[in-house]
Amino acid sequence: DANNARIMEGYLQGVWQNWLQLEAERQGKPLLLPVSVQARIWFNPAVRSRDFLVPGLIAVIMTLIGALLTALVIARERERGTMEALMASPVTMAEILLGKLIPYFVLGMGGMALSVAMAVWLFAVPLVGSLWLLVLCSALFLLVALAMGLLISTLANSQFVAALVAVIVTFLPAFILSGFIFDIDSMPTVVQFLTHLVAARYYVAILQTVFLAGNVWPVILGNSAALMVMWAIFMGIAWRKSHKRLD
Repeated sequence: DANNARIMEGYLQGVWQNWLQLEAERQGKPLLLPVSVQARIWFNPAVRSRDFLVPGLIAVIMTLIGALLTALVIARERERGTMEALMASPVTMAEILLGKLIPYFVLGMGGMALSVAMAVWLFAVPLVGSLWLLVLCSALFLLVALAMGLLISTLANSQFVAALVAVIVTFLPAFILSGFIFDIDSMPTVVQFLTHLVAARYYVAILQTVFLAGNVWPVILGNSAALMVMWAIFMGIAWRKSHKRLD
């Protein structure tokens, strides 16, 4: 546990420094340490919390747009009774799904662009890495969020249930378990394992890396691969559940 380790480290350092001070006073030596230690914070030298939190908020906003709004797509059609008309239309299921998802993809990318602009110009968060790399990774995460929302929408029978499930399954984990507020290494082991099931965890790592550290390819490629796997899984299940037939 990282928190307990830091607390124990602080206690041990305090006891050690106190003993050194008492020993120096007893021997009549000056209370000057032979080595001066100066800590330097990498990637966020000013230690500004907004430089760390604002990029993570972009993941929460895109989860809200991608998953929560998309979760209402099919459920809304069921509630309005227009699902029969869609089923009887000559279009394929792929065309129906694309027609439902494309507007939310455009909306999500627009929200990402606005969020990045506000982060850089309003909150003065440095963007060290490539903007185009950030756009590509954001598009990949948005596809995962859309697939999750579509899967929820195909399983839920009403908009209320779809919205409730989307908040519990996507929004809250993105807010709590993604690592942008609470350090994942400080969480219990079981919770750390559960964070691997949260897509926002990988996107937050990409965001913080691109914003503060730059194009660190091992971090970006590893997290992007995890997002691709999650997209394939969620989209595959959603596709099987969205077959063109009436319940």
